[in-house]
Amino acid sequence: MTGDRLSARFAACKAQQRAALITFVTAGDPTVADAPAILDALVAGGADIIELGMPFTDPMADGPAIELANLRSLGSGTRTKDIFDLAAAFRQRHPDTPLVLMGYANTMLARGSDWFADQCKTAGIDGVICVDIPPEEDGEIGPALRASGVHPVRLATPTTDAARLPAVLEGASGFLYHVSVAGITGKQQAAQASIEQAVQRLKAATDLPVAVGFGVRGPEQAAAIGRIADGVVVGSAIVDIIGSHGDAAAPFVRDFVATLRGALNANSPLFRETAA
Repeated sequence: MTGDRLSARFAACKAQQRAALITFVTAGDPTVADAPAILDALVAGGADIIELGMPFTDPMADGPAIELANLRSLGSGTRTKDIFDLAAAFRQRHPDTPLVLMGYANTMLARGSDWFADQCKTAGIDGVICVDIPPEEDGEIGPALRASGVHPVRLATPTTDAARLPAVLEGASGFLYHVSVAGITGKQQAAQASIEQAVQRLKAATDLPVAVGFGVRGPEQAAAIGRIADGVVVGSAIVDIIGSHGDAAAPFVRDFVATLRGALNANSPLFRETAA
């Protein structure tokens, strides 16, 4: 796969005895001009992997915070070309930090799956999460991504039972994203016990790293999930900061991400407390 930055980063985090911190922002939020500083702030704060959301008019899996981010981005004129330009420029500044596009089929397939996969490869994208194409119906984008050396990252949910899990895992690579709540992104939070049971079940079925997201909003929860998962995904809480601070958001994003990253260290007080 594309330099296999994802595999290398998960391996490096495992060697440090911690989960990878995966952060999400919407591309072009609040504007394309502001986006590079925010992406750099994620790296400066200690993000291991960055998910870059492709703005869309009907983000059905996302809650109010990310919906507003989509509207801000689209309202400022963000185009698909801008997203790939942002990714390519990011790759020049940060050659080793994995970058994953997350979005919806309408945006990804507007010019065809081969065009999209080629653009991902050219821009240095490491993986793609397509929220609204079930694996059983993925006859286009997954194969095109794999042919271009880009990881198709799949989603598992609390309703992904043992009968369906093999279909989700078929052709998946990079990592498996466990959506911890059956709902939209935002402030809903799953019980820690249910997350632990889900991660154990998924790890028994695949050698892929398992990352947990949806509803992870602060250091304490990140530390608790980081004890049992290979990655912790934080999105809406970061997007809220961008919504509050606009073009001045970068330092606030950096500082918040640093608290999340610190909580994942095995020697951090929060990590030890959640392990007690």
